[in-house]
Amino acid sequence: MRHKSKVLGEQRRDLILRTLQEANHPVTGGELGDLTNVSRQVIVSDINLLKAKNEPIMATNQGYLYTRANERVRAIEKIIVCKHAPEQTAEELNILVDHGVTVKDVRVEHPVYGDVRASIMVSNRQEVKAFIEQIEQAQAPYLLNLDDSGIHLHAISAPKQEQLHDAEEALKKAGFLVE
Repeated sequence: MRHKSKVLGEQRRDLILRTLQEANHPVTGGELGDLTNVSRQVIVSDINLLKAKNEPIMATNQGYLYTRANERVRAIEKIIVCKHAPEQTAEELNILVDHGVTVKDVRVEHPVYGDVRASIMVSNRQEVKAFIEQIEQAQAPYLLNLDDSGIHLHAISAPKQEQLHDAEEALKKAGFLVE
C-alpha cells in the first residue's frame, strides 16, 4: 500500500524491513521509494542504517533481499574458481543454475583494491538473462575484466552436495573451471 505522504525516519525503516521480510522476491529501491513516498537515495541510506543494525539485507542486481537464517542453514555453499571470456558469462551462469545452483556473487583480485566482490544472486535462466541484460544496458564491464587473466571466483550454493558436484563437472567439461 502506497502512502500519500512521506513516511518519516524510523517508521519508514520499519515499513521497509517488514516489506523485505514478507517479500519472497527482491524488492527494488524504486519500489520501496514509491511505497514510502521518498527518493531511491533515501531508501539506500535507510538500507545502510538497517544493515548497521545487523539486519540481514542483501543488495542484488534485482533489488533488496532479506536473507533468512534458516534458508542459509539448508544450503551448502562453496567457492569455485573460473576462467572464461566475458561473452561466455551467460553460458557459465546458465550451466550453474541449470544444476539447481544459486550463484551468489563474483569475486576478483584487483592489483590496487585487493578483493573486489559483487552480488549476482541468480538461481534460474530468467534471472541470468535479466542480469546479462542489465550489464549490457549499462554498458558495464564484467568484474572478470578487472583481472588480466579472466580468473574470477563465485560463491555458489545448492540444497544438495550432488548439485554442486554436477555443476562443477559441467563447468569443467565446458572448460570454465580452474582446478
